Amino acid sequence: MRQLSGLVEPVAGVLGAAAVLLIRPILPYALAFAAGAMIYVVVEELIPESQRESETHLSTIGAMLGFTVMMMLDVALG
Repeated sequence: MRQLSGLVEPVAGVLGAAAVLLIRPILPYALAFAAGAMIYVVVEELIPESQRESETHLSTIGAMLGFTVMMMLDVALG
């Protein structure tokens, strides 16, 4: 009976590979969105110094804008 529970894995693997092939053109944008969401969570939840005052979202937005500028300069200047 335990072997039957493993029958789902190859089917799901093939379906997952097919899904990746279908969404391959938008994959970089989806991964960039996921990275931005993760940066937001890290700044908002894990850096307590940025959340001490009443304007907590302002400090989070500032950190994200700073990261964006840093990444643009890194790409532009090599």
